[in-house]
Amino acid sequence: MSDLIFKVKGESTSPTKFIAKTRHFKLIVDEPEDLGGTDENANPVEYILAGLAGCLNVVGHLVAKELGFKINKLKIEVAGNINPDRLFGTSNKERAGFKEINLKLVPETDAPIEVLASWLKIVQDRCPVKDNLLNTTPVKISV
Repeated sequence: MSDLIFKVKGESTSPTKFIAKTRHFKLIVDEPEDLGGTDENANPVEYILAGLAGCLNVVGHLVAKELGFKINKLKIEVAGNINPDRLFGTSNKERAGFKEINLKLVPETDAPIEVLASWLKIVQDRCPVKDNLLNTTPVKISV
C-alpha cells in the first residue's frame, strides 16, 4: 500500500488563535484566557492529547475486531504535564514538550483479561500517533 498523506493548511487570526483546514474540516486552535487566548477551542497540546486518544480508539477497535471480540464502548482518559518556563523563555533547563503523558483505556467488553493484555500490546505497537510521540520524526520548517 502507498503512503497515506495528510495535510493541514491555515492561518493565524491572532497571536494565540490559528484556523486550520484539513479535507473539508475546520480546526480552531486557541489558548485558554489565562494564557492570552479567547478560549474558543482546544490549544495545540490538547490537540496532541486528543489525537493520541483518537488514534488509540481507532486502532483499539480495529485490533479488537482482528482478535475476534467487540468493544461496546471505549473510555479514554489522557493527561500530560508541561513546564511552561521553556515556552515562555524564562528557562532552558527542561524541554518544551510534555514531560510525561498518562493514558488510561477503559474498554467495555466481554473479552477476558488475557485477551485484553494482548490487545493492549498490539494497539500500542500499531498506533501512529503514539509512534510519533515516542520516536524522532524529522520535522522540516521553512520560511
